[in-house]
Amino acid sequence: MREKSLMLMALVLGGFILYTSAAGPFESLVHRSVFLALVIGLGLLTYPLGAGTRWRPLGIAVDGMLAAGAIGASLYVTLHADEILTTLPWATSRDMFLAGVLVVAILEVARRAIGWIFPVLVLIGIAYALFGNRLSGPLSHRGFDSAFVTETLYLGDLGIWGMLLGVAATTIAAFVLFGSVLLHTGGGQTFIDLSMRIGGRSQGGAAKIATVASSLFAMVSGSAVANVATTGNFTIPMMKRLKYPPAFAGGVESVASTGGQIAPPILGAAAFIMAEILGISYVTIALAALLPALLFYIAVFFTLHLVAVRRGLPLVPEDELPTWSEVLTPRRIVPILAALGGLFGGVLKGYSIQFSAFLGVALLLASYVVFAALGRTSPRRMGHMLLSGLEDAGKGMVIIGVLLAGAQILVAMLNLTGIGVTLSTLVVSVAGEQLFLVALIVAVICLIMGMGIPTTAAYVLVAAVLAPALTRIGVEPLVAHLFVFYFATISVITPPVCIAVFVAAGIAQTGWLQVAGHAIRLGASTYIIPFLILAYPGLIGLGDAWDIGLAAIKALAFVLAFAGVLGGARLTGRSSLDALALTVAGILSVLPMTLPSLAGVMAVAGLYGWAWQSARRDARLPQGAGS
Repeated sequence: MREKSLMLMALVLGGFILYTSAAGPFESLVHRSVFLALVIGLGLLTYPLGAGTRWRPLGIAVDGMLAAGAIGASLYVTLHADEILTTLPWATSRDMFLAGVLVVAILEVARRAIGWIFPVLVLIGIAYALFGNRLSGPLSHRGFDSAFVTETLYLGDLGIWGMLLGVAATTIAAFVLFGSVLLHTGGGQTFIDLSMRIGGRSQGGAAKIATVASSLFAMVSGSAVANVATTGNFTIPMMKRLKYPPAFAGGVESVASTGGQIAPPILGAAAFIMAEILGISYVTIALAALLPALLFYIAVFFTLHLVAVRRGLPLVPEDELPTWSEVLTPRRIVPILAALGGLFGGVLKGYSIQFSAFLGVALLLASYVVFAALGRTSPRRMGHMLLSGLEDAGKGMVIIGVLLAGAQILVAMLNLTGIGVTLSTLVVSVAGEQLFLVALIVAVICLIMGMGIPTTAAYVLVAAVLAPALTRIGVEPLVAHLFVFYFATISVITPPVCIAVFVAAGIAQTGWLQVAGHAIRLGASTYIIPFLILAYPGLIGLGDAWDIGLAAIKALAFVLAFAGVLGGARLTGRSSLDALALTVAGILSVLPMTLPSLAGVMAVAGLYGWAWQSARRDARLPQGAGS
């Protein structure tokens, strides 16, 4: 019974997303309240209380009451949307009860989906709004009663029904639908096969396959942790079968899945929220993130290659790799190209993101049906594919929906109390307005605040509290938001609460601390790139062509040197000397002075060029003739 109800609710939510992507959203409160009612209902079915235990009957009763209360509270707003927006009503006892039930349901579904950390943070935010006037010092505020908090959260469009839930219900939902249908029409297997062909025959090919495949999946999944749990079940066993150390395999998968969250065009769904917060176009965000993402992947691939060469990690056997002719058949490639063409064509024509995603889905389905019909696929099977895509899209929105609803509650409380401004002022006063000291403090706090929280919600939290600390000292808003976004993202691989690492360690069947060590080493560039963006805004496209080119060259030299140190590059045969030379050259390359910077870039190029020539010369020597 539960499985049938779950499928039906997921299909309803998926159909709602598909319809509103094509026809456009309803009036804001109506659209968001219906969406949240569906998400909470589906969430309670997906994560049942007490499943598999003796007290499941009690869990059914609790879930039933939560569902009735939360859906009723949401539909009350649906039916009274015009009154709420035009009259700004005073909160009654009924309103406070409905708001309380809705908040409890949101946080309970979030707790079941991702654990206690995020719900506790939201509860602290609400408690601070209600009782913060009892504190002393700069953290105190004038105080707000339960009626005013209810009016803020429930009877307006700045609380639960605010911008974050609006983005989740429209733009992010459309992209989740796009990704789900793409994967169900064969795109997922094509991603894996492309990854195998691209990286399979090079040194450390299995790790490179994991990096490419996981990144492609993570760009459309919107969750590093979910991506580890899916692609990791393919990539980690493959690496272990080829005699890769289990901890190394888990570290590779953790980093690869995290990298997809910082890669355009979606940035784990944060790109859409960032665009709304900053009031700039989504395309601007995606283009700004392109060069830093390329630097990240260059660093990861180079580190992987060096580790593979040093450890003698094996190649993927040729008979396990698909042929290019199998991968690049029109039946597999044309639907993907049609989907991407519809998506980006719609964006370039100026359509909304959600309608552009719908165009991508429509062209994908049209091309899929044509090739499926030519291949004599039954209509029943094609219909099952569409329903499966809609169902998975609905399920995929549960975590995103409740997290952004919860994050919107927390942001509303932060804005109401002014604590974000207070904390930003404290950070700046402690650091004395020294840019890199402020940035270092912000980075550490971002890592702490983001631990145990999925990427999108972590970004929302740190953007509200910490990005203003950077903008107060003159940092461009886009630079500040990308800076905090990077550190919120990599919190999932940063001990002690590194949830992506925990999942990867479970699949690899090894200790999480060893997995975390490999993940930090492979993904170390991600801790450095945000500081490079601060120093050289040209990396995100700010400035003229000279600024962008100079920033790119300096940053490339630095990440290559940094990756060489971490990967154990062999230049002279003496590891300590090699590490010292690369460290000095890398630091010089990013100095603001022209001559030292030029010397550093040339030194990095010279060191690797000399090592490459030495390797070629040794390879041409008869066996036993070299040193």
